[in-house]
Amino acid sequence: MPSNSCHPNAPHEKLKAPDWYVSALMLDRALDAILRRVKKLDRAHDIPYLAGYSRDGKTIYIDRHLPRSFTFRGRTIEVDRFLILHEEVEKTLIDQLGLHYLHAHQIATRAEEAAVNAQRVTWKAYDRFMQKYVKSIGDERLRKVPADLDLKPYRDYHDYDLMRRMEQSVERTPGLGAKLKAELKSYAAAFREQHEVEHRRAGRRRTAPPPEPAAKNAARAAPAQARRRTSR
Repeated sequence: MPSNSCHPNAPHEKLKAPDWYVSALMLDRALDAILRRVKKLDRAHDIPYLAGYSRDGKTIYIDRHLPRSFTFRGRTIEVDRFLILHEEVEKTLIDQLGLHYLHAHQIATRAEEAAVNAQRVTWKAYDRFMQKYVKSIGDERLRKVPADLDLKPYRDYHDYDLMRRMEQSVERTPGLGAKLKAELKSYAAAFREQHEVEHRRAGRRRTAPPPEPAAKNAARAAPAQARRRTSR
């Protein structure tokens, strides 16, 4: 079916239920509508957590190491469309409604799951495929980070270790955008300061004397109470 049609992937089929009724076909059509609005898809960079977006929202990034499809019960399942749906929903909720990343991410994940299930693919199989590549990509050094990658998700998620690795990566990458470098340095410095404060607090908790048993406290308090009673 031509890509410029109203819904190039979903079949042209009259629904047997009202348009507002939740159905796999309607969800597929909604996903097609979102995919048509994506201005640019980039698969040439290293993206933490597999996918992300540019600051202006015009580019969706999918990690270059993630395969484009996997096999489920003899069928080839293409995954880009589900990741694009997640990133578009998440970015819109953050930019247009001002939601915190973690809240937007939860809603986007539910939309992604519904779209996966509409393709008669279990979420468990899909997520298992994704997690396999999240782990391998998370273990490698980040060599090609996009200059306009939106860092808000990583900042809001408080991923200190990831921000530190990204900061080290940009130092080794010539020609990377100065704005991204400055933003990463600023975030990493804030994370570092927060991390040190939490570390100091944890140290104080470890060195603090353990609380005395209630019996001992009561025994110490009893003479004092007796003294106060006799002095009156």
